Amino acid sequence: MNARAAHRPNANHGELSDAALALVATRFRAMGEPIRLRMLRALERGEQSVSALTEAIGSTQPNISKHLKVLQDVGLVNRRQEGSAAHYSIADPMVFELCDIVCSRLRAQLEEQVEALGRGAGPRRRA
Repeated sequence: MNARAAHRPNANHGELSDAALALVATRFRAMGEPIRLRMLRALERGEQSVSALTEAIGSTQPNISKHLKVLQDVGLVNRRQEGSAAHYSIADPMVFELCDIVCSRLRAQLEEQVEALGRGAGPRRRA
């Protein structure tokens, strides 16, 4: 077992095919836009219509619809039609686990940087 796999007890130890890696990359790209992360966070509270998401995010309806289509295409959100209104919900709750992992790691790195800056900061001397 390599060192990387040792830190991931539930990791699949097989090699991913190029096609599988392409799918992973597509999903990461879909999550790579801050507005899409804000939309996912809004949907964490439950199903919402496009108009509700437009208001919550503070964007335009065409822009929200475009981003929802990307998230739907990669399987992160579900779409339900009710009359003329489209409603979206989270299709894969794993997205929140992934965001928690990334945010926790970023928080730890920032805390380490702040601590390092604090150690390096001494009294300033004037020339």
